Amino acid sequence: MSRYEGRKRDGLARIGIFEHEGVTLTLPAAVDADGLFPNLQRRALSNVPLDAGPAFAARYHEPGSDQPASVHPAAPAAAASGDCVMAAGWHTALANPRKYVEWLVALKERVVPDTAWYAPAAALPRAAALLVYTGFDLFDYRAVDLATARGVFCTPEGEFPASMMESGVCGCAGCRDGDLKRHNRQALEREIALVARFVEAGQLRELVESRCRLDAAQVGILRFLDRQYAFLERRLPIARDVTLRANSAESQNRAEVRRYAERVIDRFAPTRTDVLVLLPCSARKPYSLSQSHRRFAAAVASRGHEVIVTSPLGVVPRELERVYPAGHYDVPVTGYWDREECAFIADILVRYLAKNAYGRVIAHLEGGALTVAEMAAEALSLDLEVTCSGHPTSGASLRALDEALRGERKMQADMVRGTLAWQFGTDVDMKGLRVRSKGPRVSVLRGKQQVFSIDPGTGLFRPTFEGWQLIPDRYRVTIDDFVPQGDVLAPGVVAADPAIREGDEVLVQGERALATGKAMMGADEMVQAKRGVAVKVRKVRTLE
Repeated sequence: MSRYEGRKRDGLARIGIFEHEGVTLTLPAAVDADGLFPNLQRRALSNVPLDAGPAFAARYHEPGSDQPASVHPAAPAAAASGDCVMAAGWHTALANPRKYVEWLVALKERVVPDTAWYAPAAALPRAAALLVYTGFDLFDYRAVDLATARGVFCTPEGEFPASMMESGVCGCAGCRDGDLKRHNRQALEREIALVARFVEAGQLRELVESRCRLDAAQVGILRFLDRQYAFLERRLPIARDVTLRANSAESQNRAEVRRYAERVIDRFAPTRTDVLVLLPCSARKPYSLSQSHRRFAAAVASRGHEVIVTSPLGVVPRELERVYPAGHYDVPVTGYWDREECAFIADILVRYLAKNAYGRVIAHLEGGALTVAEMAAEALSLDLEVTCSGHPTSGASLRALDEALRGERKMQADMVRGTLAWQFGTDVDMKGLRVRSKGPRVSVLRGKQQVFSIDPGTGLFRPTFEGWQLIPDRYRVTIDDFVPQGDVLAPGVVAADPAIREGDEVLVQGERALATGKAMMGADEMVQAKRGVAVKVRKVRTLE
């Protein structure tokens, strides 16, 4: 009997607990697989090549009757909740980026989410981060032991001759004793421990982007995986309270970045005005706390809708500057945007301008951001008014911006309406609501009754029961006939809005109770899983 429960998620990566035959493991981990699964050595028909077609797999592939259950991209999945599943031959996939992603998506879409994933003979230190990032939890020592037999010294940066032990690059006990096998095993264990730390912090993507730089195949896998937006987006949290470090070209292809831009275009409800003012980003987040944006705000004086042009997010309306990742990203500032970067951001701006008609578009920009605005204006045949002469914060530039807005009516940016639209996909009627703000803390009230409060860590709003009445039929979780006495566990979930992602605010509905809280899983997982916390409950209301 086996049992798996995910405790912490970072996209496909998890920290979880796996129990099997009296052994309890915290995953990800490397183990002696022969000791954990002694019957595996005697099992037949588990090692069908990954590239075998459906007919071959149907004839020769057997999932096995014990743990781990063997899975194959071309065969139906026979795994159940709590199982460990094994992708035999997965080490061969690492050399074929396109197939790696095709096979991964095929397997992950077929297997229930609360299962531990074992990649036999695949884990070298340089591949551990990518393997965990793509959803594998359990590893053995076969790959590093084979490297030892070949006289290879393993590190997270790659493999080297055994003589490297004497160079001083590693001071582990194995290196001190001249024991290559011990060093290689410890190198794998240390890398997995580091990966787990990044999963816990919600920043594994940043580690993978840095680790993959020395391996062309890993870069290829990352790029092909990023093209699987629909597959990835469902498994990514809606928000984090940590910095998104956009330090490589791959960062702009992250599903989180694309989701932010897609919601700005498809969901966001901009403050009603006829004048758009495009502004540059700042190093400090949220932008309005920076000295440069205080100067911009003084020059604009509420006479136009402020939208920030930035890499890699594309466009950030002022109303959304606190929302993850707009309020939580960091990017190298060089003043240079390459052609691919400009084209990517210009496409987002074109789509935003096509969706939201403005009578005037003022570009208070320079450099790459100005190039982006010019590309978008040309694509839409818009007249672009440029107000920069030199640096955007120079006296001459700010005076030009002020002069360009002379005579325009003042407006008040509606941060609450804009954020709620982006977050829940509904345009909330703000009539009768008032906003109370004290620093980063924002509350929305109807009379004396609070309907929303902001989460300062993510910039998202938390509805009260009364607030949920303003968001009809969205982000609901249906539970069985019980009153939650704590958090809602996955087995109690009957249905969930497919739009729900980990970190979303949700309303839990049952025959006997309502509850407000935060989703700890995406909709797919909370409906399919048999273990784990589905919703972290904040308040419960019993129904008469």
